[in-house]
Amino acid sequence: MNHSIDIQLGIIWYLIFLLSITAHEAAHALASWKMGDTTAWRSGQATLNPIPHIQREPFGMVIVPILSYAYGGWMIGWASTPYDPAWAEHYPKRAALMGLAGPAANLMLVLIGGILIRAGMAAGIFAAPEKILFTQVVTGGREGVLQGLAAAVSILFTLNLLLLVFNLIPIPPLDGTSWVELILSGRPLEQYRAIVSHSSLRISGILIAWYLMGLIFPPVHLAVINALYLGTGRLYG
Repeated sequence: MNHSIDIQLGIIWYLIFLLSITAHEAAHALASWKMGDTTAWRSGQATLNPIPHIQREPFGMVIVPILSYAYGGWMIGWASTPYDPAWAEHYPKRAALMGLAGPAANLMLVLIGGILIRAGMAAGIFAAPEKILFTQVVTGGREGVLQGLAAAVSILFTLNLLLLVFNLIPIPPLDGTSWVELILSGRPLEQYRAIVSHSSLRISGILIAWYLMGLIFPPVHLAVINALYLGTGRLYG
């Protein structure tokens, strides 16, 4: 266990974690309601209030994030949104769009984080760091509150980029299976469904996806960071 835990940074981490996961699940719930499935809406999941999401998944929303921060210095966790399987089977394209709504919410938060970073730099309160870290996409101009704000927008940017990339991997139970459902049709779609419906893959999907993230995320993160700093003369490698 990490015995030099930064409690203040941990609070920032948890607030951004709650916002990110709640926005993801609320987007699923709102999209399904708009397209005819009221299951998540009736269960109170179509909200940015984290309480209903914590009540549904207290282990993934409270225990795991705190333990992962205590042991690793960053937070992971999960939540879930209920839906009607009969609706999803009857309207597979709508269900696919509902599945993509969660990553779309994370993309919006990445863009918001990027806008805040560039606006802060333009205002002179943020500066480009010498080295990019998960909690240091940008640095505060001075110690204190600005450093806390810099850490918050850095976590907002990188955590949501991670959630976006992770959830777009087309392995169940991740949302990435949804975009495959949208682009495939006919025999290829039937073959894909047969593969992803295999029980062993559904059980091991998270582990496979996490392994793939070690290969996929670093170059994606670097490319997005350099896009963020385009025009500033900064190039990270």
